[in-house]
Parts: sequence; C-alpha cells; structure tokens
Amino acid sequence: MNRTMLSRVANAIYWMSRYAERAENAARFVDVNLQLTLDRSVGLEPQWRPLIDVSGDLEAYEQRRDNFDRDTVLEFLTLDADNPNSILSSVAVARENARTVRETITAEMWEQINSLYHLMRRSTPADLDHLFFQRIKRSAMLFAAIADNSQSRGLAWSFGHLGRMIERADKTSRILDVKYYLLLPSAEDVGTNVDTIQWRALLHSTDALEMYRQQHGTIAPGRVAGFLMLDRAFPRSMAFCLDRAGRCLDDLATGDRRHATARLRRQHGRLQSELRYHTIDEIITGGLHEYIDSFQQRLNAIDDAVHDAFFRPINAEPTDAAGNPDAAPQLQA
Repeated sequence: MNRTMLSRVANAIYWMSRYAERAENAARFVDVNLQLTLDRSVGLEPQWRPLIDVSGDLEAYEQRRDNFDRDTVLEFLTLDADNPNSILSSVAVARENARTVRETITAEMWEQINSLYHLMRRSTPADLDHLFFQRIKRSAMLFAAIADNSQSRGLAWSFGHLGRMIERADKTSRILDVKYYLLLPSAEDVGTNVDTIQWRALLHSTDALEMYRQQHGTIAPGRVAGFLMLDRAFPRSMAFCLDRAGRCLDDLATGDRRHATARLRRQHGRLQSELRYHTIDEIITGGLHEYIDSFQQRLNAIDDAVHDAFFRPINAEPTDAAGNPDAAPQLQA
C-alpha cells in the first residue's frame, strides 16, 4: 500500500511526542525529590540543583536565578514560560505541534494534550505539590496510551513512537548520570543509608522499583545502573528504548527514503549493539559518567540524522528556497 506524509507533518508528530514525554519525565523526577524532602525520617538533606542538571539547563538557570532553593527550582522547572524545557513549555510545544496535525492524529489525542495544556496554564506556584505532579505525569502517560491505542500502525504512529523512545532514552540516561556523578560526590557516602534511599528514589522516578526488586531483590548501585541501562524488557531502560526506536526505523526506512536513512541506521545500530553486548561491569570500569556522556552525544547525533533522513528534502537544502510550506516533500513507505 502506498503511504505518503508531508515532511513537516512527520516533524510535528515527532516533536509532539518528544515534548509530551519530556513533560512527563520532568514531573517524575521533580515529584520524587518532593517526596524525599517530606520524609524527614531518612535524614536526607534536600538537593535541588541536580534537578536542573537533569534537564540540561544549568547555564540558563544560573543566568536568571541566584540560588537553588526549593521554590525557585520548582517554578523554573514547572511554570517558567521562558524556560524551553519547563513542563509548561514542553506541554505548550507538544500542543502546538498537535494542533498543526489535527487531521492526522486522533481527536482523543488532541483533546488530551489540549486538556493538559489548559491545566498547566491555570496552575500557580501554590499548586506545586505531590498531587499536582502525579496528575501531570498521569495526564502525559494517558496521552501516550491514547496514541498507542487509537492510531493505526502507520507513518504517524511510527514517527510519534520514535520521538517518544529517543526522548525517554535521553531522560533515563540523564537521571542515572545525575545520581551516579553529581548527587554523591563523597566516597564516604557510598553504601550508606542515604545512598540506598537515593538509588531507591531513582528507581521510583522511572517506575522501575517493583520490576527491579522482582529481578534483583536488594538495591545495589551496579545492579540498578545495569537495569536502567541494559535491561531489554523494561520499557524505560536505555536498551529497550533503542530497540523500539530501531523497530520504528525499520518501518520508516523504506521506499525512496531507504538510501537517505543509511547513515541514521548505522549510527543507531552501533549504539544499539553497544547496549546489547556490554556488561554493566565493563561500563563502570571504563567510567559510567563518561559512557553516559558519550551515549547522550551519540543520541543527539541520531536525532540530527532523523531530521536529515525524514524531515529534509532528499538532495535539497534544509529549507524550501521559495519559503512555501506547501512545497514540503512527501515521505513514502
């Protein structure tokens, strides 16, 4: 069957899914940190700067904020419209992309992302508690579930799922890196009750705690890192996300895009193979922070290659010379 889609439509669907996933992940790690601050029995001093590190916005934050107190960090990560990675901004971008492709996505998808957007617009700093972030997380998860259960498995679904998996792999790697590299810089803290609590919180932030315990029982840093990086059955692990992204590329890299996707497939295949065949002991021995830093750079390169392969005309400049959006190329599969 011949299936075609404008590149600008595919681009909008890809980024719609990425930003919806970004909003969900931000709500996850903010909420877990909130819960740690409320549980005084653990003797854990609240740390808010790592949340800025996870989002990758430290430089932008320091240009506009003077400290890393709870309220300032929460407002920046959640409701700051000038922060492009805040939950509000992420939902707004996801909604705008959904609006431009309403004829391609389902009505239920549009209604869900639009509802989430208006919830964010009505919110104030006084609303930022555990129940609020739970509501944001579940609303974003419902959007993804609606996409999975109301769309045919065609181009639109494949581009959306590809964006979601790339975004999720990136955020899982960032959360793991912050815990391993930034949160406990002192060697004497390793193996303490505080260390265990933080690793447990990391698992909780990725909905991985119960699945991890079923497989590994007690919490051990190496096992947690291995589970979130290399487990091919858990849906938020880096390896799982790369595997699912590869299935989307198999569906998309056909027809006149087969040659254009060659570089993308090589880049993805090499990174996927490393996650498939490395052991966590090998990764930790070589430096877990260094490995994750390289992973993030290569994931960014894959994102660039996705743009070149699918959202840019074949054998053409990145933008249409006439500036006419209707002249956007069509993807065929």
